[in-house]
Amino acid sequence: MAAEDLPSEFDVVILGTGLAESVVAAACSRVGQRVLHLDRRSYYAANWASFTFNGLLTWIEQQHEESPSEEVQDWSSLLEEGEELIYLSKPDSASITNLQVFCFISPETQVSSVFSEEDEEDEAQSHDPPNTTEEETGADDENAAKETSETEPADSNDKETKEEPEEAADGGEDGQVRRSQAAHTQGEEPEGDQPCLHATQSQSEPTRKQISYAQLVKEGRRFNIDLVSKLMYSRGSLVNLLIKSNVSRYAEFKNVTRILTYRHGNVEQVPCSRADVFASRQLSVVEKRKLMRFLTSCVEETEEQQAYNGRPYLEFLRDQQLGDNLQHFLLHSIAMVTEDTATEVGLASTRHFLRCLGHYGNTPFLFPVYGLGEIPQCFCRMCAVFGGVYCLRHSVHCLLVNKDTNRCKAVIDSRGQRISCSHFVVEDSYVATERKKVATPTRSLSRAVLITDGSVLPGDSDQQVSLVTVPPVAAGSLAVRMVELCPSTMTCMPGTYLVHLTCQSVGSAYEDLFPVVTRMFHTPESCNQEKRPSVLWCLYFNMVDGAGVEVQGHDLPSNVYVCSGPDGGLGHEHAIKQAESIFQKILPEEDFCPPAPNPEDIIYDGENTVTSPGDKEEKEKKEEKEKEQQKEQELQTEE
Repeated sequence: MAAEDLPSEFDVVILGTGLAESVVAAACSRVGQRVLHLDRRSYYAANWASFTFNGLLTWIEQQHEESPSEEVQDWSSLLEEGEELIYLSKPDSASITNLQVFCFISPETQVSSVFSEEDEEDEAQSHDPPNTTEEETGADDENAAKETSETEPADSNDKETKEEPEEAADGGEDGQVRRSQAAHTQGEEPEGDQPCLHATQSQSEPTRKQISYAQLVKEGRRFNIDLVSKLMYSRGSLVNLLIKSNVSRYAEFKNVTRILTYRHGNVEQVPCSRADVFASRQLSVVEKRKLMRFLTSCVEETEEQQAYNGRPYLEFLRDQQLGDNLQHFLLHSIAMVTEDTATEVGLASTRHFLRCLGHYGNTPFLFPVYGLGEIPQCFCRMCAVFGGVYCLRHSVHCLLVNKDTNRCKAVIDSRGQRISCSHFVVEDSYVATERKKVATPTRSLSRAVLITDGSVLPGDSDQQVSLVTVPPVAAGSLAVRMVELCPSTMTCMPGTYLVHLTCQSVGSAYEDLFPVVTRMFHTPESCNQEKRPSVLWCLYFNMVDGAGVEVQGHDLPSNVYVCSGPDGGLGHEHAIKQAESIFQKILPEEDFCPPAPNPEDIIYDGENTVTSPGDKEEKEKKEEKEKEQQKEQELQTEE
């Protein structure tokens, strides 16, 4: 469907394809609302996106380019009596700042790696080029949605020869996350090799095969690099929603296999499960018993714990006669809080960790194969299956508002088409500054993405997915969260690891994270760390913290709802809570993301609307109830 052929009336128009917006789109479409989902970008998921290596290079170039100045078009000719215009903001890159790239290998220089040329040929995948269509429409059924990129709401790489990931989470008796064949990335091939900065040589192991920058570019589609770094709590709101809505069948998931921490200059494994505790060589027998006793006592809240409310969690841990080792593990790697965090907050985080522990694997966390950018696209696919219409590189310029009711009646898109709607959902970056009531200081996240040639803690297996906690090393320094991904997650090429670092910003991302990188990895600036894995390529940037955006503080019509971007939390609770809140405001009497039917259960009515047997029965009951109410009203009128 061409953009000129868009219908002129929808129930809900959504601008932006981030996680919260995509969940709202899926939820509304699932209960029968007509949804139009737009994004002015050429890729899905906004700041939640995943890119191939080459796609990321293109994205970096776009961030450095200045947006062309656009003339504000006058759409007043489309106004009807009693209406006024509200213009949305122009495209900008204010959400991404301080972007810096470093490459420690030149196209000719190579560094040590266990990845051989023979492995490269054996492991090669036959991917089609990334293909983002300008306009994409809702598929009439799920199979059609999967067959071609024109009917899929995901920017597809067609991972035809996808390797079977190890330790993927299978379905279980309580509706656990199921595996499926759905994986898509976005990004475009760059024109030629990109320049490299700060090239150095490292040939300490000449007998091993080498990786060059040219190989990174050549194998670029094996990478799926997330802009945001998060994990999925196995009993968190996102996993619960994936199970409830049946969207989990669109993606695959791997267990995070290790929880690690950086302590005294070394990376150590954190014993958190019962098996880990008793197998640990870092803890004495006494410490193991104390830790198991404490973890057991944390499950239920006690009066002793309540007595520490408002006092630091570290003080509570000390009073439990736990030594430095156990205090470090509990504070930084299990509760993942700071030393001055209140005891009630620390205990709540500890309980959440323990509730999720062992549900799918030996840690509380899952990670989606092919990267976090899969998740928004999975919800977009669900929306398309139930009739949602998708257009990329397409936007909304302004809103048409009824002056009397202060409600948005329609929107005007970038091609001048007037599209009527009952509700409008928009990403915060589209809202003009003058429409924001609350002028709060913008909080930022510091991010670093590294491609390395080895793991920070080599072990028996080279297929480890690790969460690494790096506590502050001195007063005033930052706690850093690190996620290390191996090739079996389909986010990096064999012989490399993809490492994400995240912390709250104090300065630029480079200033905040560079000291951690030099301590834990071998770089030209850390020549005494030859035993550490080497950094081949790295990217630093700052990103706006979505948790600091006041989505209620906008001077907008009552039926316009604002979504913020990614927050700094490890999980996805912020985005899912926001999406559910918006949905309930739009459709307070409807169920949020009810289960989608299996493909064999889908029924099509005369209008090509997708329904399930349950939907049909519910619709018939609703119609009968409406008829009964109408008859009662008629009888009351006659009396």
